Amino acid sequence: MEEGADVRERAEAAARELQNECGNGVWVVKAQIHAGGRGKAGGVKVCKDIPAAGAAAQEIIGRTLVTPQTGAGGKKVHKTWIEEGSDIAKEFYFSILIDRATARVMMMASTEGGMEIEEVAAKHPEKIAKIAVDPVTGFMPFHGRRLASALGLSAEETKDAAGFFKALYTCFMAEDCSLIEINPLVLTKQGKLLALDAKVNFDDNAMFRHPETAALRDLQEENPQDVAASKHDLAYIALDGTIGCLVNGAGLAMATMDIIKLHGGAPANFLDVGGSASKEKVTEAFKIILSDPKVRAIMVNIFGGIMKCDIIAEGVVAAARGLELKVPLVVRLEGTHVEKGKEILAKSGLKIIPADSLADAAQKAVKAAGG
Repeated sequence: MEEGADVRERAEAAARELQNECGNGVWVVKAQIHAGGRGKAGGVKVCKDIPAAGAAAQEIIGRTLVTPQTGAGGKKVHKTWIEEGSDIAKEFYFSILIDRATARVMMMASTEGGMEIEEVAAKHPEKIAKIAVDPVTGFMPFHGRRLASALGLSAEETKDAAGFFKALYTCFMAEDCSLIEINPLVLTKQGKLLALDAKVNFDDNAMFRHPETAALRDLQEENPQDVAASKHDLAYIALDGTIGCLVNGAGLAMATMDIIKLHGGAPANFLDVGGSASKEKVTEAFKIILSDPKVRAIMVNIFGGIMKCDIIAEGVVAAARGLELKVPLVVRLEGTHVEKGKEILAKSGLKIIPADSLADAAQKAVKAAGG
């Protein structure tokens, strides 16, 4: 159910359609945002009649929900989901993820469904069962039986549960997922397993194989800078600091953020332009950084290998001129064609602050940002 003047009417029509299908007289209206903890924030409503479902949808859409995963600013609700109520006997937690330490697919189950798994792990780690599946052999029947046993299911319920878990594993592998998390996974009083809520993450590097999944992307739920970065193949993550970072290489980018923190500053972002950035790509990177109103200085840290320092310098100069840069700009270059790059910066006539080392650049960036 999306935003619109007739939200209430459309929600009531959807609830009426569900009533015709299931007839149990209970509906659940859920806010659709990319964050957990919606129920505690008022984003999930159980309704006993059709008018109540319409009123709940109208109340939720347009609200800003603040949960532990949204940050203090919260997230505005643009859509709701309406589903039939379930006759719940038990609630469980279930997830599948990649365990890089063992190179296995890890399947986890807990009887503590409906709770935040981090809290369960901290207070009752013994209540989380873990089953490692070797991707070479795949999901085996005994994996399903072990998971069902950990949830305390009966012999009859185990038959259906094993098939359910196998189907989830098949989905995880076929769709190139990095996470499937179901919380709660419920057992109804009729003995049926249902996934009442799910979070699914996909491997970005495999999305070219799944255009149908990519088509489901909801740009309203994403940070605008993240959206812009993805269009230009830039690795970008927004942070809460005041120093914008433009770096080539993920490891160097993390080291740059660390040293900014070491010298008393706070990075505003992680941004890796990659090993073969063009002048155009550098300009787009600057645009994304400057679209963050918190940025008070920019630190460019480039190690020229495949990407040469003079090319980056030309991109930095072009971006600074084209965007009429108003915030201080600190640039540290090292590597291939570094002298040419420094010469280009020096002759640009722009107020670029040169740095000789990583520490020097961080100190100057922190000072420029008023830290």
